Amino acid sequence: MTKPAGPFCNIDCTYCYYTEKTGLYPDTAKFRMPDEVLERYTRAHVAAQAAAGLTEVTFYWQGGEPTVLGIDFFRRALALQAAHRPAGMTIRNALQTNGTLIDADWAVFLAANGFLVGLSLDGPKALHDRYRRDRAGRPTFDAVMRGLGHLLGAGVETNLLATVHSANVVKPKEVYRFLAGLGVHYLQFIPVVERSGPAGRLSGPPGSGTDPAAAVTRWSVSPVAYGKFLCDIFDLWYRRDAGRISVQHFDVMAGILIGQPASLCVFAEDCGGGLALEHNGDVYACDHYVYPEYRLGNLMRDDLAELAAAPAQRAFGAMKREALPAQCRACRFRFACHGGCPKHRFAVTRDGEAGLNYLCAAYRRFLVHAGPRLAEMAVRVASGAPPKPPR
Repeated sequence: MTKPAGPFCNIDCTYCYYTEKTGLYPDTAKFRMPDEVLERYTRAHVAAQAAAGLTEVTFYWQGGEPTVLGIDFFRRALALQAAHRPAGMTIRNALQTNGTLIDADWAVFLAANGFLVGLSLDGPKALHDRYRRDRAGRPTFDAVMRGLGHLLGAGVETNLLATVHSANVVKPKEVYRFLAGLGVHYLQFIPVVERSGPAGRLSGPPGSGTDPAAAVTRWSVSPVAYGKFLCDIFDLWYRRDAGRISVQHFDVMAGILIGQPASLCVFAEDCGGGLALEHNGDVYACDHYVYPEYRLGNLMRDDLAELAAAPAQRAFGAMKREALPAQCRACRFRFACHGGCPKHRFAVTRDGEAGLNYLCAAYRRFLVHAGPRLAEMAVRVASGAPPKPPR
């Protein structure tokens, strides 16, 4: 995940864990990836994929907010991709945005160049604006909806990403119905689980410490509420939209239940494949582990492929599997979640062992509730049949 504008964002979401990373770069007045870093990254990323025998490469642009850099930055990125693309390779681009700066010109550019756009939208106006406000404290819903209108009007392939927080987690049906009614066929729901300590969140990586619930912020979800949220939206989706709308969590779990590898790092046995690239070329182990102790190097001095394969990064990825507590190792659902994201492993097991995922109860509740139906649907789709039998 590439952060061309670093942690800078034009809005100030209460629950954002990334804008505080400005503290890692106290001497930076303007967060913008220099041309020489962009060129080095483009060449290295394409070369690494080509060396691995791959014929398709995707550039994932995130933030902060990448659109603050303007269209010309991405025109330059596309020109560099074309210059370094070997014959026979396809290059794609994906952009995650808050949508507030998307206008007709942006939409035309994104459509013409085949960008996949992820748009952050937390539900209807009151729920979205609860925690997603601009830097002056003003609501952002109307601007996001204008941006979405431009994207859909131009035919941009768009998915919606809803962060699930303490305000909207208790309104699962309202949130799902609203998002499913916007004409977008791909939805993601990402739970907010953040902790703050007396020294601030920059003082250590998420997952350090073992205080289960008391340390989470007021905008974080509870395991009980998030489990109910997943089950309630699954029931709505299963009745109305299965086969028409893709919900990332359901798709990932369906594949796992029929023996496919996890397509989302959260539920993979090992992690470490999702490096984060900051604006100045710094490379970190993961988007959620942008802390000094997880900095692998800088691509202006180090080879990107070597950083990805470095012993420190391999150990980081294996840590997810090796640090599983006994309760997880014996769990019948271990194959489906593998203990979840390490950043959420700050709860304790029934036996008092550290390292249980804070959302364990939510994942278990969902798998008990929806697992049989998801597995049946996945088998049908794999055989070429519709996801559900005709009524």
